Amino acid sequence: MDLKQLINDCKNDNRKAQEQLYRLYSPKLFAVCLKYSRNYAEAQDNLQDGFILIFKKIEQFSFKGSFDGWLKRVMINHVLQQYRNQTFLSLVNEDIADDQEVEIEDDSITMDYLLRIIQELPDRYRLVFNLYVIDGFSHAEIGEMLTITVGTSKSNLARARMILKEKIEQYKNEETKKFPSAK
Repeated sequence: MDLKQLINDCKNDNRKAQEQLYRLYSPKLFAVCLKYSRNYAEAQDNLQDGFILIFKKIEQFSFKGSFDGWLKRVMINHVLQQYRNQTFLSLVNEDIADDQEVEIEDDSITMDYLLRIIQELPDRYRLVFNLYVIDGFSHAEIGEMLTITVGTSKSNLARARMILKEKIEQYKNEETKKFPSAK
């Protein structure tokens, strides 16, 4: 079955087609949920609720643009809405330079560790970091999505980068103490 037919079947509430769409896209969309959620269990909940929303809104997909992109956007907006509803987002005005970069030049830092420290960021920092760095949204778009100012988005990104940089440096220092290099 081609994708267009699968989408049309989902629009007609065909349960088998919905199951097939879920199986096809849940791994990719779970990765999206995991980036924006505090932990694995929350990501699972967001994925399930997000798919319910996708099936309710699939009628709105008009075959213009990428279906993958549409799915991702619906899922991201769903997860962000959960945070808006819980009022975890708060305005923070900090005077932090917004041009700090976190660079990883060491192969000892694993993706699992990076994902874990990103998930440990406070909600407002994690959401802005993922939207800007991982998904490429502009600060203006992030401000609109999270109902914050562009300046707050930039400040939250800078603070997220600073926290990540500190955690990476701490990790490297701990690893150096565990395994001092032979000289």
